[in-house]
Amino acid sequence: MAVQENADRRKFYNNEDCPVRNVVAQIGDKWSLLILFALVDGPDRFNSLKSRIEGISQRMLTQTLRDLEREGYVNRTVYPEVPVKVEYCLTEMGGDLVKPLYQLVCWADDHQEKIRSARQAYDKRS
Repeated sequence: MAVQENADRRKFYNNEDCPVRNVVAQIGDKWSLLILFALVDGPDRFNSLKSRIEGISQRMLTQTLRDLEREGYVNRTVYPEVPVKVEYCLTEMGGDLVKPLYQLVCWADDHQEKIRSARQAYDKRS
């Protein structure tokens, strides 16, 4: 958690109560945002998600969906059919989460070239 210790600087603690570590670390991995944004389109099945998220392995999709379900962002529904049908969808909290994240994605899209240029300039200096 960030605590204001003086008028100028916050101090960040490495503990379970820190929202930066507790929330952002989970959604800031390589795949979580992509899965959340794929589910914005509506409920989807595992293989459909896998085909829509290029480069994700079956193991990583499984683990990331479990993590997102554990956090309360994704709901997993098993339908009693033969063969068994499983769908994933955003929970209300997951839907609320993607709203501010959409702003971040738009910002990243708008600034992608500037970021790329900054990286290249930095790499040339190094």
